[in-house]
Amino acid sequence: MNTSDTLKRADPTFEPQTHGRALRLQAYGGPESLTVDRVPTPEPGPGKVLVKVTAAAVNGLDWKIREGNLRNIFKLELPATLGIEMAGIVLQTGPGVTGLMRGDRVMAALGGCGAYTDHLVIDAEKLVPTPAELSDVEAAAVPVAAMTAWHVIQAADFGLSGRRVLIHGAAGGVGGFAVQFAKAAGAFVYATASTTSLAHVRALGADEVIDYRHQTLEHLAGHIDLVIDLVGGEVIDRSWMLLSPEGLLVSIAAPDVASRAPQGRRGVFLSNKPDTPRLAAIAQQVATGALRSTIAEVVSFEDLPSAIERNRTGHAPGKIVADFTL
Repeated sequence: MNTSDTLKRADPTFEPQTHGRALRLQAYGGPESLTVDRVPTPEPGPGKVLVKVTAAAVNGLDWKIREGNLRNIFKLELPATLGIEMAGIVLQTGPGVTGLMRGDRVMAALGGCGAYTDHLVIDAEKLVPTPAELSDVEAAAVPVAAMTAWHVIQAADFGLSGRRVLIHGAAGGVGGFAVQFAKAAGAFVYATASTTSLAHVRALGADEVIDYRHQTLEHLAGHIDLVIDLVGGEVIDRSWMLLSPEGLLVSIAAPDVASRAPQGRRGVFLSNKPDTPRLAAIAQQVATGALRSTIAEVVSFEDLPSAIERNRTGHAPGKIVADFTL
């Protein structure tokens, strides 16, 4: 019996349905602007794959797009389906697609929106095989956080061995991977987190964890070679004085960071870039336990609007993941 037959017998929904669910943004605003709609199942064109999405992770980008904060960057035609990473099962391949078969388990960062839907058409080149050791929920938590953290670390135009790195927002999905990547590069890692997340961040390998609600950063002034900002806002303004003379501040939260840099300071904005070979390698490291991926909460598809709001207001360390099978 082949993989497709096994899945088909075990899961009666494996056959593509004519319609499926999609979490769509109707207008910019709060949680009430998101609705679960019935939408037609799309057909994969050349180079595309139809995937049955079984899990998708929540990201800060979801609520920033929802509120309209990024409407000049993500020019969406509303209503639009949100969600930027997922895991699932290949249902159908379009013309010209090789190396993927119906029934294959896959994971991906979309490089855009659209993951919160039962049936997703995606470029074949964006898909990475899901390691057998990972569940779909575990796999969905990896792509965006891991690849963003990887690119943030790589943005430093100097080696990190023996350098001092400060990571703001280290308890989140991106922050957790950034701590591990920085340590693997030989850096001394400082990290900020809330009181309840200090132990978690220490367990990831941070050398000094700072409670941003009760401690200050003045003792680091002039000593940090790389500041990684995953928070934005006034955190950036308080970080310039921490940089060493040749230091660099990399932000994923503030597109205007370069223009905010005082004279003699360097700041760059970084957005995620696709790199499927690197994602495949990182997924294997997570599967073997060489890298740690933390899931804060597993929710149902229908709970996604409130889960996105919890991402905005604060939640336990790690990623919130929606299990579409619940």
